[in-house]
Amino acid sequence: MKRVVVGLSGGVDSSVAAYLLQKEGYEVIGMFMKNWHDESVTISDDCPWIDDSNDALMVADALGIPFQVIDLSKEYKERIVNYMFDEYEQGRTPNPDVLCNREIKFDVFLKAAMELGADYVATGHYCQKKMNTDNEYDLISGRDPSKDQSYFLCQITQKQLAKALFPIGNLLKSEVRAIASKINLITADKKDSQGLCFVGKIKLPEFLQQQLKSIEGPVIEIPEGLSQFKDYKNLTNDTAHIEELCKPFTYKKSDGIEVSKHAGAHFYTIGQRKGLHIGGRPQPSFVIATNTEENIVYSGQTDAHPGLNRIALKIESGSQNWISRHNEHEEIDYDFRIRYRQSLQKGKLVQKNGFCYVLFHNKQKGISPGQFVAWYENDVLVGSGVIEN
Repeated sequence: MKRVVVGLSGGVDSSVAAYLLQKEGYEVIGMFMKNWHDESVTISDDCPWIDDSNDALMVADALGIPFQVIDLSKEYKERIVNYMFDEYEQGRTPNPDVLCNREIKFDVFLKAAMELGADYVATGHYCQKKMNTDNEYDLISGRDPSKDQSYFLCQITQKQLAKALFPIGNLLKSEVRAIASKINLITADKKDSQGLCFVGKIKLPEFLQQQLKSIEGPVIEIPEGLSQFKDYKNLTNDTAHIEELCKPFTYKKSDGIEVSKHAGAHFYTIGQRKGLHIGGRPQPSFVIATNTEENIVYSGQTDAHPGLNRIALKIESGSQNWISRHNEHEEIDYDFRIRYRQSLQKGKLVQKNGFCYVLFHNKQKGISPGQFVAWYENDVLVGSGVIEN
């Protein structure tokens, strides 16, 4: 009998994942990951991990499976939280969920499971895996398009994927809840978690202010007709041309007018609309750039602003991760995603002179350095990388 350790989070998805594996004949062990309890950078009265742990325990009791709690807070702080603060301080936009899967769930947690003699680890992710003709595992989008979480797994490796099981990936969310209700699991009607999973129900700016200082600065509105905007006609795949297309716009205070004040440029991200507190303007305003050194946020009106929409991006050197189907051709057509739940976008992966770029067929709104771009072949997530600029 194969042994599998399920990451029981206290939610309905992992609960049903454990049940389905048990039903398939696996020896199932439930394990709750305690990732955060650092009161120095959180609001401790609003941290739900104890309630979630209790729910996970009750699910394990209902299923009649062994259960334990593993404290990964040290590794989580070192690998995820510190990374997050560092990225925001530099004016970049990190994705802690992607890193959590690569560094915690399918690394530290996986190793702990292997020490228990497990053959696999399982999670409640809405994604699937399947062996391809090259005897590698493909990471495939979840059947439920509104819940597909393959993007969050874009940085895991083939070795990690081989040890992973995703029991609910071929189900709709409604079907998962129906199963939980049918077997009377306490998590059947539990709401999906929101906000930062490791700090409770507080908003990101509140969390960041625990460590990053609030420093008031100006919000400068940039007119749409500024001359530095690139002409996207006659696109070529020449490296110099692509570098020019990817180059960040450099604004000065004198390029626009001050329309508001902000609490710190490192709290804002490209494409952000909420939290600018800009009143009296005829159109909605968006963040089009930040300068953390001079503590300036630059805004533009309407989501069609040229500073917000770009046709290409550069991938950070050394950040490429090919899960399967590694292709070394200089130019390859793929579907791309630059944020969770974004619809797939047509484009071309260009690999030249040791650098890697993406040229999109259409302009993309709010490309943010520090985020991940993932490329798909139909419903298979082939690879990913960190956006440099």
